[in-house]
Amino acid sequence: MLAAGGALGALAVFGPAIAQAPQAHAFADQRLLWGIPHALDVLSNLPFALAGGWGLAALQRAPGTPGLRWQRACVQLFFIGLLLTAVGSSLYHLAPNDLGLAFDRGAMGVAFAGLLGMLAAARVSERAGACLAAALLALAPASVAVWLASGNVLPWAVVQFGGIALLLLMLALGPGRSGSLPVRWSLVLLAYAVAKLLEANDHAVLEVTGQLLSGHTLKHLAASCAAWPVIAALASLRQRQNARDTAALTA
Repeated sequence: MLAAGGALGALAVFGPAIAQAPQAHAFADQRLLWGIPHALDVLSNLPFALAGGWGLAALQRAPGTPGLRWQRACVQLFFIGLLLTAVGSSLYHLAPNDLGLAFDRGAMGVAFAGLLGMLAAARVSERAGACLAAALLALAPASVAVWLASGNVLPWAVVQFGGIALLLLMLALGPGRSGSLPVRWSLVLLAYAVAKLLEANDHAVLEVTGQLLSGHTLKHLAASCAAWPVIAALASLRQRQNARDTAALTA
């Protein structure tokens, strides 16, 4: 994992500069509804807020597991990142511009840090999870700052897509550590893949749906679904604890 992280860092620093696509802010659905510009792209961020709030509540109710303090902290960071994403993405879509996109990406970076730190804590070690989350919390905003200052979007692309590469690498390491959160990571990856596919076909999806929903609107809905496997895992821990408590009382 260290070698992969180093290679990604070298790519971000020494790789060729890549400019932001000129049509980056030209979303398919430009409709004004209920007095809200780009209304559906704005309102479709509500699931991020619901998932983040629900996840923090589920984490509060879930039993603690000895030796997994940092994994729990990363779970909390992930849900906080979703709440920040709901705010950042909503503000960006109200008036799409580079500065708004920078805030949006910064919020996404917090969610990425929590998600990857959570997996590293489960598959490698608690220390690895804490270090990876801390590194991404520093590198994600730094990559956004580089893009704003120079127009080079490569460092941010490395954070986003390189993070997925690290996720796949850690999943290939084998089963999680004993007592780690039983997240169905295949569903997290599926939600991400569907979201990127919808994002890439923003205009086409709007046409296919008869001008009802754009690909970017549906992208928000799909991406928010990445939270549900984590929430389900927390609910599973709570159910197991309740079953053990019931068994202890009836023994």
